[in-house]
Amino acid sequence: MFDQLETIYERPRPFEVYTADALWTDEHTSAQMLAHHLNEEVDLSSRSGVFIDRSVEWIVSHFGVGKGTKIVDFGCGPGLYTTRLARRGADVTGIDFSKRSIDHARKMAAAEGLSVRYIDESYLELELDDRFDLVTMIMCDFCALSPEQRRTMLQKFHGLLAPGGAVLLDVYSLAAFAGRKELATCEIDLLDGFWSPHRYYGFLNTFTYDEEKVVLDKYTIVEETRTRTVYNWLQYFSPEALEHELNGCGLAVEKRYADVAGSTYNSDHTEFAVVARKR
Repeated sequence: MFDQLETIYERPRPFEVYTADALWTDEHTSAQMLAHHLNEEVDLSSRSGVFIDRSVEWIVSHFGVGKGTKIVDFGCGPGLYTTRLARRGADVTGIDFSKRSIDHARKMAAAEGLSVRYIDESYLELELDDRFDLVTMIMCDFCALSPEQRRTMLQKFHGLLAPGGAVLLDVYSLAAFAGRKELATCEIDLLDGFWSPHRYYGFLNTFTYDEEKVVLDKYTIVEETRTRTVYNWLQYFSPEALEHELNGCGLAVEKRYADVAGSTYNSDHTEFAVVARKR
């Protein structure tokens, strides 16, 4: 038991272990994630429906989205953005490795007679030959990636941009990092049964890495027949750090915003968004 607890409370190096698929491909947790996505009253897995509507209005206006505008959304989930953009006539591609979310998105598109291409695959491994007017990665998905993975994605974005095309992504800020604290807790059925339909003991260990500006929420789920660990990493950015990564992949920041609805940038805000184009 002592050795097991030592493992549970062990602090790994930043991004040493990566288990994103555990959230999105597990039968039970993927259903939980989809339910949170579809609850448009709250900002949790997805932002509220009111915000998404406002965000899409700004995207359509700012980027001149209309009939035939080619857009690709990385980490599209159940199609909350892709569906709305397709309604505006855009030629939309959505990519996500959650089969459950993609299935839902396809059903939504079919019910409305919308032509949206959905790809059920890891965007880290996917290769596309298309060129797009707008590349999006929304809901701070970029922050869940390691430095190497982020570089891979930015290089993909660079290669996918049509002449004059743009990238829109959002990230967590250093103001948000300042609010994160280390903690350790254990509960029966932690997060109200999110992790399993069966009884379990859930350990949550939150580690902060001040030098790297990274936070890890490490979940250890102990069930009767198995024990598993899920590592939820988040990178937090200063505007300068994000711009440095973009510049390193041939992308230049055109403008900075408080969010993907075009709100005025504020350094005290917990998130910020950028529009970038090829250098």
